[in-house]
Amino acid sequence: MPTSSTVTITREDDGNVIAKGGDTLANTLLTRAGFIYEKSIRTFWYRLHWDTGKQSENQRASHAARMLTAVGYDVEISPDLVIGAVTTPPDPQGNRVYGHQILALTDQLNGANSSAAAAGITEHVLDPHDGVLVRLGEFFEAAAEKAKETGNEEGWDLTDDFTEAAATLTSLGEDLHVATDRFRALDLPPRPSWQARVVDYYASAPATHHPNVASPSEAPVAAPPSAPKPGRTR
Repeated sequence: MPTSSTVTITREDDGNVIAKGGDTLANTLLTRAGFIYEKSIRTFWYRLHWDTGKQSENQRASHAARMLTAVGYDVEISPDLVIGAVTTPPDPQGNRVYGHQILALTDQLNGANSSAAAAGITEHVLDPHDGVLVRLGEFFEAAAEKAKETGNEEGWDLTDDFTEAAATLTSLGEDLHVATDRFRALDLPPRPSWQARVVDYYASAPATHHPNVASPSEAPVAAPPSAPKPGRTR
């Protein structure tokens, strides 16, 4: 694989956000920022999901640029992609960058327009090898070991809590190990227009029938007066 100390991040004419250059470490950082690795016979590149949305694309591209710059890459990023760090009211400085990545992932899921797109986003959390869930379980396992190093009773209690949290996440991952495939198999039909819903309503509505009311064409015909029977006089 060719390598380069320079990474360029641009928005193509078709709207796709593409990153080129770098090496294995750059690949890792770009993947963490939400990019997908692509390659051909002669070269390789990275791209964001096509249904990410412009705001999220800008956030991810800017976040990738900051991570790459921090570890020594020369990053050339299109000015229209550059924005500040993601912030929320509880974190106005944007320090909780990893939580914000999950927030951006949730935004992508909310904006997914197909079950396949939703499944692809869900894979980032449920992938059994590199998904958020399994990595979070490893984080709590590491936290348990770190708490154990204190050697005191409070540290052991905290170790138990972290170990239980890791076990819960592992169990959750096992329960959801085929959830992505099930998600991808779902068929999400397009929502019909209001005109189509009106037509369907009247097509399926039962006909109103009033058995005691005769229509004009069905009005009863008055019978002629009966003739007097012969042989009867007053």
